[in-house]
Amino acid sequence: MAREEQDLSAGDARLQAFLTALAARPLVMGILNLTPDSFSDGARFQGLDVALAQAKRLADGGADILDVGAESTRPGHTPVPADEEWRRLEPVLGPLVEHIALPLSIDTYKAEIARRALALGFSVVNDVWGLQRDPEMAVTVAQAGAAVVIMHNRENVDREIDIVEDMLRFFERSLALAEVAGVPRTHVLIDPGIGFGKSRAQNLAALKATDRLKSTFGLPVLIGVSRKRMFGEILGAGVDDRLIGTLAANLATLARGANVFRVHDAAEHRAALSVYEAIANA
Repeated sequence: MAREEQDLSAGDARLQAFLTALAARPLVMGILNLTPDSFSDGARFQGLDVALAQAKRLADGGADILDVGAESTRPGHTPVPADEEWRRLEPVLGPLVEHIALPLSIDTYKAEIARRALALGFSVVNDVWGLQRDPEMAVTVAQAGAAVVIMHNRENVDREIDIVEDMLRFFERSLALAEVAGVPRTHVLIDPGIGFGKSRAQNLAALKATDRLKSTFGLPVLIGVSRKRMFGEILGAGVDDRLIGTLAANLATLARGANVFRVHDAAEHRAALSVYEAIANA
């Protein structure tokens, strides 16, 4: 019990550090994939030693929070059962809490996985289905006193719809679920879900609508475009050559009010955000 209370206290402290920083400056969320099939870095960080080393690199590069996931959600991915997802996560999560001082986010849409990670000292749940896939997720977040990233998603691409209006309706549903469960609104971020159930034109429209999302809901906006396929389509760039496109998109959304940037390249983004802030605050 003492160990559990210690872990929960550590998670609470990290959550408060995250929320305080969120109100003060743009934040970098470093990506730590423990998947064998991620589109960008699949199988590179599955072992404990390499995962901890990558987490340390991200932290040393200026990441404010780490987002840890063990199921790829790229287009065409194969869904992973909860027991397999936890098998990938379990050896790494505890050591991450012990050795990495940053707030930690669990990237999952399964309430069972979220509950276990939060019990170990994680502070944030990053749900790519915005509390709408697992009916227990909102309650799980509320009971743990955690923060949550509500991401817009669609089962299929429909090029005929107004994607921004679709996002607004989706977020209204998700926020209603969060409110009923008792998740404080101060613990909620929204994510337009770039690359999830959207055409290239809809991805660009969603990014352009960052300011509208911010003004409509009054919530922090997280942008996750790192190395996405749209940069390959726009620039003809391979996965390893998409940093410039990622930086450009993130700075464009920062100018529209975005708050958190989920990226593979923490150091480069911390440098770019620092220059942007220096100019903005001159």
